Amino acid sequence: MSERRPERPPRTAIVTRTEWLTPHMVRVVLGGEGLTGFTAGAFTDHYVKLLFPDPATGRAARRTYTVRRWDEVAGELTLDFVHHGDEGLAGPWAASARPGDLIQLNGPGGEFAPDPTADWHLFAGDASALPAIAASLERVPGGSPAWAFVEIEGPDEEQKLDTPGNLTVMWLDRTAGPGGPELLTDALRETVFPTGRVHAFVHGEATSVRGARRHLLVERGIARQELSVSGYWKRGRTEDGWRTDKAQWQQQVLADEQT
Repeated sequence: MSERRPERPPRTAIVTRTEWLTPHMVRVVLGGEGLTGFTAGAFTDHYVKLLFPDPATGRAARRTYTVRRWDEVAGELTLDFVHHGDEGLAGPWAASARPGDLIQLNGPGGEFAPDPTADWHLFAGDASALPAIAASLERVPGGSPAWAFVEIEGPDEEQKLDTPGNLTVMWLDRTAGPGGPELLTDALRETVFPTGRVHAFVHGEATSVRGARRHLLVERGIARQELSVSGYWKRGRTEDGWRTDKAQWQQQVLADEQT
């Protein structure tokens, strides 16, 4: 019988500065000696687990956030947070964070990076996936076609995206129409894709991601191994609730291949 490896104690990082990128996204830069030995960079979807005191339970609650950037020389970890008022734990913390504040974290994890041998690159998701999409675009080979489809809550949420690749961005404004779970899939379906082998990253709200994956896999015939797909969250569920639901969602996603 294999023994379960004990979880490493969390690191303690210090807020060094914050910046509002859009009305609903705030950037928090962390530093301090607690990040000594932290490693990230092999993947563009690296993530950390942040620990917040949960007023409802009195215990620490974990929230998962993508590493937007890790500067090993400066010892600075950049995280971008979606903020919707007092909703949740992480968003309000980030909005009120000030230099000198402390936060504990575990990680990083991660598994995706753009395949430099692909003919073109596809990124699709919402604001929760935007940090990983932005980090991935920075690693697309020079001149390589890259398409990004990003759901946002209004035109003020658009961000400048940098890449050595040849980028086409489709900002999908959920406030401009019904904004249902088919918004992302419909945008993909209406687009004439470049030819050649694609490497695709589709992450974000679970229902939207599932529809987009099914379209790419079943309707477009993209090979399963060329798709990185993950439901970061699910509308109407907390992260703890979504963690409970996710195994069933993954079964439903696999079943889509049979229909």
